[in-house]
Amino acid sequence: MTTRRHYIVSYDISDDKRRNKVFDHLEGRGDHAQFSVFFCELNPRELAQLRSDLAAIIHHTQDQVLLVDLGPAHNPLDGGIECLGKTFDVRSKVIVV
Repeated sequence: MTTRRHYIVSYDISDDKRRNKVFDHLEGRGDHAQFSVFFCELNPRELAQLRSDLAAIIHHTQDQVLLVDLGPAHNPLDGGIECLGKTFDVRSKVIVV
């Protein structure tokens, strides 16, 4: 059985065209949490594919994409994410891809 894990994928891309391509690519693979932040649940194959796809889109000396492993998907995120300001309901936001 393949283990799915929670990831935060965040990006800092100044070029509109590349930023839009990254957004469009992530939109179908996770939940858009904030402007340049997605929550994704991925297995190892999906993570490798996402890395490859994003690497093909970005400019490697101008852009930055961070993939942060938050642990196994069977563990709830609500115990590990602190939200200041507007409420963010983790349980209703995470999408299993």
